[in-house]
Amino acid sequence: MARLANLNGVFETLSRIQIRLASLERAKKGVEIVGFLGKKKDDCEEQHSMQTTRRVALGLASIAVVGKTCNAVSFAEDNGFWIDGRIPLPSVNNNKIENENTGTRSFLKKRIFIADIGLKGRMYRLRKYAFDLLAMEDLIGKDTLNYVQKFIKIKSTFMYYDFDKVITAAPVDDKQPLLDLANRLFDNVEKLDAAVKQRNILQTEATYKDTKAILQEVMTRMA
Repeated sequence: MARLANLNGVFETLSRIQIRLASLERAKKGVEIVGFLGKKKDDCEEQHSMQTTRRVALGLASIAVVGKTCNAVSFAEDNGFWIDGRIPLPSVNNNKIENENTGTRSFLKKRIFIADIGLKGRMYRLRKYAFDLLAMEDLIGKDTLNYVQKFIKIKSTFMYYDFDKVITAAPVDDKQPLLDLANRLFDNVEKLDAAVKQRNILQTEATYKDTKAILQEVMTRMA
């Protein structure tokens, strides 16, 4: 279906060029060329013909580029990143990063796709999202808690699943320190999420202050 759509786009472009050429031809026949600044009629006709030829050449070249690009897109399913079917939901290998009382984490967003970008990519994303949450301090305010809550949820959800994969791939000696770090972070994020839901600005600011030190530790660990 994607390839048919690409072909239709090319055919539509060709049709537009044909219509344009036809209109130019009619204009050429219906208008008498008058000499300007001493130029002869034949010279003007030749210059007009050259400009038209250039336009046609550029138009055909653009079709070739578009066709080549569309063809590359149509083969996207072969590059390993194409999802054929339902979007897979992320899974958790380490239930020790879940809340012991609830068996989950209150800030987790549902129906979200987490791209598998490899171990180094996940470590980079953990560091980047920890930085983003550290930069959120200026956003915290009485009238902006709705945005703060959404920001916390999306960033922390990605960090939750990335931490799970990083812990799974870590050497045996590094697993427990990473588990401890993840649990300290997510325990604080749950408290922060609860304070934001209650619209308690003082509690939000106090909990965020405690969370900052852990976020800085995550950035150092994932560097």
